[in-house]
Amino acid sequence: MRYTSLNLKNGALAAAVLALLAGCISVPLDTNKAAAIDLAAKAQHAPGIVLPADAWPAEQWWQAYGDPQLNGLIARALQDNPSLAVVQARVAGAQAIVTAERADEGAKVELATGLNRQRYSSNGFFPPPIGGNYFNDANVQVRATYDVDWWGKHRSLVAASLGEENARKAEAAQAAQAIAASVAQSYFRLQMLWVRQDNAQALAGVQREIVAGRKARIAHGLATDEQLRGAELDLSLLEEQSARLATQARREREVLRALTGGDAAALADLARFKPAPAANALPRELGMALLARRPDLQASRWRVEAQLGRVAASEAAFRPDINLVGALGLDAVSLGKLLRWPSRTPLLGATLDLPLFDSGRLKAQLAVARGNRDELVAEYNEAVLAAVREVAQEGATLQGLEQEATTHQATLDASRKLVGSAEARMKRGLLERAGVLQAKMTLLRQQDTDLQLTDARLQTQVALVKALGGGYHATSTSANKTNSSKTPRP
Repeated sequence: MRYTSLNLKNGALAAAVLALLAGCISVPLDTNKAAAIDLAAKAQHAPGIVLPADAWPAEQWWQAYGDPQLNGLIARALQDNPSLAVVQARVAGAQAIVTAERADEGAKVELATGLNRQRYSSNGFFPPPIGGNYFNDANVQVRATYDVDWWGKHRSLVAASLGEENARKAEAAQAAQAIAASVAQSYFRLQMLWVRQDNAQALAGVQREIVAGRKARIAHGLATDEQLRGAELDLSLLEEQSARLATQARREREVLRALTGGDAAALADLARFKPAPAANALPRELGMALLARRPDLQASRWRVEAQLGRVAASEAAFRPDINLVGALGLDAVSLGKLLRWPSRTPLLGATLDLPLFDSGRLKAQLAVARGNRDELVAEYNEAVLAAVREVAQEGATLQGLEQEATTHQATLDASRKLVGSAEARMKRGLLERAGVLQAKMTLLRQQDTDLQLTDARLQTQVALVKALGGGYHATSTSANKTNSSKTPRP
């Protein structure tokens, strides 16, 4: 026997019995609450990480690069994406659960009808003429019940389902951000591979001129075979580098095509150009703002909220459950008498359910719910610290790349000046063409270094935008308000 049910017609009697039995089963004390940390204080990066801008990423952060091709690719990737379809289906499922939980709240009204023909036993409860004869039994009843939800069990379950729904929505936002970031990084990597390939081909072209010059000098006895073979080896290495970059570009193009869901002819008209890094955006203060702008953190937080609702519902299961019942119906042994006034069967009452002999199962369920809550809170705290670490790492990396790029710019400018000086000296007959070619080789190699720095900055910028939440901003809902007054927030 799990529950004891009493039909009470007297309100005073119900109150007395409720007061008597409410303390029969006490809720076990919660002695193992997960320790929350000061997340606002922990969610900070080092004061030494400071970039020129002080802002959060915009919702469509990729538009800051001013590249229509990139905008179109991301829009295509976000449209009818299988990964997004999966998380959107999960959101729809979570919303259906919310609707189902809300349907169990409050009042319910049901209509029940029945018609049957039965022979009553001659040796049964009813004597003749009922016993031993067949009779029709027709009934129709409108039944209304109202769950008082005295201890908030249903409200807690609704809050739990709302928390899960919001977690699914945050996961959908996280999936969209991941897709946009992957497309942007793949697109930038492809463009930079193309630019570096062009630069490698230019290097190979200059090296061919050096090889041709060495051959001419050998013909005049001004160079040795070893010098020619060294120049030809350098040319082979440059051609190998160009081929390797071309292979990497083809591979990256297939990655980008897969991300955008394109067919075999997709990206055929993709124009080549050198992308430039956008203005940096790293807020000086993170704190609670970071927690609200990271969809993965919000998903984790909403799961904690959902579990808090389940814990509250498990605690409420220890309390008496009161339901009000009312019914108005008709019952007769023949259809002809069914609609007559004497056939009425009104009912008004209340039911009280108290788990007198079910404490073991309820305590086990509550222990499981509390254990899951503690685990989710710990995972949330861990995710917060990981998010701060990710922001700090990407911010520090980007800051270092900015400084490195600034320093390298001086080297690049010096290499350009060296080429200009060499060409001027050659025009005046003070320098052979070989000297000019060597100066150009130095410049092209420095340009390749600059391209690699630009690629690294672009990749890190996108990673930082993703670490900062990529324009996502959480909104509060009723689930938060439902649980905040009952259970401590993580």
